[in-house]
Amino acid sequence: MVEVVAALIRQEDHFLICQRPVGKKRALLWEFPGGKVEQGEGAQQALIRECREELSVSLQIGGLYARAEHQYDDIHIRLSLYEARITSGTLTRNEHHDMRWIKPQEVKEYSFCPADTMIIARLALEG
Repeated sequence: MVEVVAALIRQEDHFLICQRPVGKKRALLWEFPGGKVEQGEGAQQALIRECREELSVSLQIGGLYARAEHQYDDIHIRLSLYEARITSGTLTRNEHHDMRWIKPQEVKEYSFCPADTMIIARLALEG
């Protein structure tokens, strides 16, 4: 089981999604920004590090929004999605193919990683 953390970053009635890069597993699928928790690292530390590396921003981490588990062909993950807000930096696409601010009712227009399916459904209902 691999621990993965992600950020639900909101801006007014939108939230941030990122498109996985070409050449990686699940290429061009959409996801929340974040990544794997490294050994010796806490969930919030990992999320702050990942968003600094991938997006060039610092975050303030809030509460846990949702947790999901998913078995892919190559990896079994436990995903923890935290509410977060950007406190400094300029959003920069350092790794992802694309990134967008979307409204909850727009989620059906995007193909998300399977691990995000239940979370996306919840966001759409809240929209």
